[in-house]
Amino acid sequence: MRKMNERATQALYDQQLISKEQYDQIINYRSWNIFSLNAELKLFLYLSVVLFTSGIGILIYDNIDTIGHTILISIVFILTIICYYLSFKKAPKFQKEQTHFESPVMEYIVLTANLLTCIFISYLQLQYNTFGTNYGLATIIPTTIGLFSAYYFDNKNVLSLAITGLAAYIGLTVTPQSLLQNDLYNTNSLSYAAIGLGSVLIAWNYYSSKINLKTHFSFIFLTFALHLIGISCLNNLVDNDYYFLFTILLILSTYYFYRRSYEIKSVSIFAFAVLYGFIGLNISFFKIIDSINLNDFFEFLIILSPFYSIGFIYLFVQMIKKFNAEIKK
Repeated sequence: MRKMNERATQALYDQQLISKEQYDQIINYRSWNIFSLNAELKLFLYLSVVLFTSGIGILIYDNIDTIGHTILISIVFILTIICYYLSFKKAPKFQKEQTHFESPVMEYIVLTANLLTCIFISYLQLQYNTFGTNYGLATIIPTTIGLFSAYYFDNKNVLSLAITGLAAYIGLTVTPQSLLQNDLYNTNSLSYAAIGLGSVLIAWNYYSSKINLKTHFSFIFLTFALHLIGISCLNNLVDNDYYFLFTILLILSTYYFYRRSYEIKSVSIFAFAVLYGFIGLNISFFKIIDSINLNDFFEFLIILSPFYSIGFIYLFVQMIKKFNAEIKK
């Protein structure tokens, strides 16, 4: 890696894109062997927030009978207020463009405040039945607070948390365990709702770009929309009699996210768009073969499947390489 950087610097100097003084400064800087711990420190901060809020939950669970509900919920409430107070005190003035706290630690204080809000409202509902049988309020209230916090404090982590809460509000189960059990959407109506939510996220992202409102949130909105629409279409391709309509929807969405991945230069959106499209077209193809009873042809395809899979993997890798080359131009 070091030799590659040296060759790149030498090439810039040879092409007279940098001066001799700039070249010497770059070489001198690299000789110090300085490296950044920014990503590692942020990871530890994130883990600290997760461990802290998890510890609050465990504390409530283990001491519910000894400490008492009133004391526990008061502690959570006070901690939440302190976190919000610090967040508003240190937050820069709201702007439609991207803003930053002076200290990156404050971003995780905002995240802690929103996680504690979820714990506080859930505790109110479970223990005191505050919202009665209207359980959706226990989800939509912290989700609304989360959306406000995400935009006001310009926090992507809180935005992801809020969109997840929005998905939970309409009845989606988004845990990894459910995904592994193939129970992400247990009914067609839920998958329709997922497609609807994905479409709303796309529409809001489009509107935000028009009014220049936090356009750097595009990646998060498009990522959620891609997975909601992609997985829902695949679910309906398998279980729905009108799979042809969802094949068309999947083709259109794949093309849309394919184009958007180039615009925002996102490898992950590009890769998942291609994967969802490939899997969906294969499901549709085999369902068509099965419907017209081409059993002999089906057996022939099974024989060719190893070569077919290897060919796709090779083509997929080449597409990723081409994508990376094009977005770096």
